[in-house]
Amino acid sequence: MPQPGELPMVVAVAAGLGLVIALLGIGVMWRLRTRSIGVMMAVVVVVAVAATLAGVVAIIMKMIIEGPVKDFVLSVVAVGGLVGLGVAFVLARRVVAESRRLVDAVRVMPFTAPRGLPAELQTIANTLEEAYARERALEGARRELVAWVSHDLRTPLAGMRAMVEAVEDGVVSDPLTVARYHAQIKLEVERLSGMVDDLFELSRIHAGALRLSRSRIGLADLVADTVAGAEPLARAKGVVLTAEASASLPVEADAGALGRALRNLVVNAIRHTPSDRTVVLRAGVDEEGMACLSVADCCGGIPEEDLPRVFEVAFRGEAARTPTADGGAGLGLAIAQGIVEAHDGVIGVVNDGPGCRFEIRLPMVAG
Repeated sequence: MPQPGELPMVVAVAAGLGLVIALLGIGVMWRLRTRSIGVMMAVVVVVAVAATLAGVVAIIMKMIIEGPVKDFVLSVVAVGGLVGLGVAFVLARRVVAESRRLVDAVRVMPFTAPRGLPAELQTIANTLEEAYARERALEGARRELVAWVSHDLRTPLAGMRAMVEAVEDGVVSDPLTVARYHAQIKLEVERLSGMVDDLFELSRIHAGALRLSRSRIGLADLVADTVAGAEPLARAKGVVLTAEASASLPVEADAGALGRALRNLVVNAIRHTPSDRTVVLRAGVDEEGMACLSVADCCGGIPEEDLPRVFEVAFRGEAARTPTADGGAGLGLAIAQGIVEAHDGVIGVVNDGPGCRFEIRLPMVAG
């Protein structure tokens, strides 16, 4: 009969043997970490059975179980181990088969997530499907961008080439026409330079290489600088540009980058607002306590189906707020979105009154 004082000894021996077996199992699993999941599961079951046997051995060593009872216990443990190995084998085969089904689906393009997978594999498959869908959308946007930018580059280049050849060949020689050609070429060069700058900025945003030098700034000052920079364009277009800003709206931001984003919105608003109409730039605090910059225009509104696509790269919906002939490649809003999101802010657009309203929301700085 077992003695009361023998229990701690049995527990200690069983725990020690179990620990040794567990460490050996972990070592084996580490060596086999690149092998099939089925092999790994078999190792797990073997370790569990071996740890159980270690406890039985500890009991037998203390002669607590003797004779036929010992044989019965060992037989039951052995049968349990075989059943566990069988279940592990069946389960491992299913996991391996489902993994191979997922791999086969990944190799087929376009990828569609197979259904009926185990929960973890189904999550991986769904995530892959979403990632492939985003990649296809980005690739389509890149192709559209290349096509549109190529067109926007060819058009001014062809005009400049024609003007240069006309001057070189003597077709145009009077000073007034030459001066006009010179001014036009200079204008086109500046336009192309701005387009290249936009492409470079957008590539940095998409590559995650946009570096911000944040400091505490006031949005009222940012609004004043933006209005001063955009006023000549508004005056030339015959658009009235006004601003309304609260006195104290502190945020942590890169003044240059955020100013560029706001300037893009204002310039787009001016270009799409008819003469003698108004563009209003406001800075305030929204109902959630975030700093809010808004640009309202009189463009006539954007079709509801186009609103979700306004910030897509090079989206050229007729009313999608992309630049006209005097603008660039339709990158201004995409750049603005990238800059705002890099500041942990959000940007959006809604139809409002005679036009639409773009809004930038940023976290405010306390104090």
